[in-house]
Amino acid sequence: MDRISVICAHIPACRIFADIGCDHGYCTAYVLEKGLCEKAYVSDISAACLKKAETLLHNEIAAGRCMPVCADGLDGVRDADCVLIAGMGGEEIVHILERAPIPERFVLQPMRNTEKVRRHLLARGVHIEADFTFEDGKFYDLIAGSSPGADEYSRFELRYGRDNLKSPGIAFLRKVRKETGMLREALAASANREQRESLLARLHELEAISDAIEERL
Repeated sequence: MDRISVICAHIPACRIFADIGCDHGYCTAYVLEKGLCEKAYVSDISAACLKKAETLLHNEIAAGRCMPVCADGLDGVRDADCVLIAGMGGEEIVHILERAPIPERFVLQPMRNTEKVRRHLLARGVHIEADFTFEDGKFYDLIAGSSPGADEYSRFELRYGRDNLKSPGIAFLRKVRKETGMLREALAASANREQRESLLARLHELEAISDAIEERL
């Protein structure tokens, strides 16, 4: 499945949906078309990006079903009970979330630093329903859940994603294999003892995860 389809498949029915950093607005178009919400916000800090969503969602905006907002994060969004933030770095997602209450339902697709997103969510008291890696030309992580909750993660679950360890898929295995190869190359090129020890520890960790996944698949 392509990236947008995977994200859309995890958006639950809600009353007011908010797509933060909406860009073209494809996910909001899906939510409105499927009748998953009564109203939707499309929000982007870039007026140029927001314009793309406004063009795609012209009819829904004219009908009052969709409200465009040019703002930073959740600024300007009111009473959304499901929030999507996709295509941003993990630190940027955390910055947005820490300035507002955690929404009742959320779907997050960080491009990097996913562990920081997991740590922030769990510190805020959430229930994580999905946390996995998928592939569409490159590897992506998706986290979906609800608030309030009281989930706890192990050290490895924080680093790699709970579903990736409990019910791993082929995309996560391919990602682990790729990172393992990169670590071997880095290890061969490094002459620094401390750095080599760190790389070797990480390599052994990934090799153990890869072996465990291959036994289950």
